[in-house]
Amino acid sequence: MNKYISTNTFDELTHEWKVALENSVLNSIFMTPLWQKIWSAQFIEESTLKILKIPFHSGLCIAPLMLKNGVISLIGNNDLFDYRDFIIPRGLETESYIAILDQLEPLNWQSIELSSIRDDSPTLHTFASIAKDKMGYEVQIMEEDVSPGMNLPSNWEDFISNLPKKDRHELRRKIRRIERYGEVNFQVLTNIDDVTINMDDFFRLLRKSRSDKAEFLTAEREYFFRTISSELSQINQLRLYFLELNGERVAATLCFDYENNLYLYNSGYDPEYHSLSVGLISKAYCIKDAIEKGMTYFDFLRGSESYKYHLGGKDKLLYQMIINR
Repeated sequence: MNKYISTNTFDELTHEWKVALENSVLNSIFMTPLWQKIWSAQFIEESTLKILKIPFHSGLCIAPLMLKNGVISLIGNNDLFDYRDFIIPRGLETESYIAILDQLEPLNWQSIELSSIRDDSPTLHTFASIAKDKMGYEVQIMEEDVSPGMNLPSNWEDFISNLPKKDRHELRRKIRRIERYGEVNFQVLTNIDDVTINMDDFFRLLRKSRSDKAEFLTAEREYFFRTISSELSQINQLRLYFLELNGERVAATLCFDYENNLYLYNSGYDPEYHSLSVGLISKAYCIKDAIEKGMTYFDFLRGSESYKYHLGGKDKLLYQMIINR
């Protein structure tokens, strides 16, 4: 029997949620109960959690939703979540989407607004089709953004060789130039104590790199970054990188290590060293670290910044879906 849960705590669902993610059609760090719990504790505001737990004989579906002013959406926002979706057991896509819409039907809502849906998600076609054809709702699907990434080879030289000729030449040239300039050191911090102590340097470089990043990093978002970084470092899912030049930190990158993927979440650099391409080089070294750890995919996440393509990123599309009664 399907079961509907509306709760203000994630604790009762944590174990089942993790198991469901392991067996789901899609999985990302943004869909974990930890990420969604930390975000909800700080940003849920006037929204009400509406978490659907729908058990089947061979799997569990979880729909992490919230309701505000007649609008149902997936938990989160586009500022701090790069991907959002339902947690759907493999092989039970149709049954899960029907059950979700059946459970939502009696609630007081006018629209369902789903953002940050990846182009490989069955939500885009199966959920949309059921909402339109079975429920009679109006459905709109729009391109929202891009999220470049790439499959990783087994070694660094293959990565370099796979880049387009111009990008390959430029990366090698820039690495040689910075090495001629001075002593280069690339740090990888994963321990909670090291991460906690060094987050101030990360924020300093983030704010310094661009005015829009300084504006983005409000006190509330900085607190979220600190909290999620602390929690993830305790379960070996965080990697904080610093590029040092002659003993001075000139670039920083915050990445997440999840399910053999490395997610590049945010970064910053000192503009005084812009001519040495310290931002791009630091990200290239992150890719090198991911390759050396045997990871299979490097995800640059949301946004079409040019460096992502110079380092081999290929676009995946993100979509928004709006369903009206």
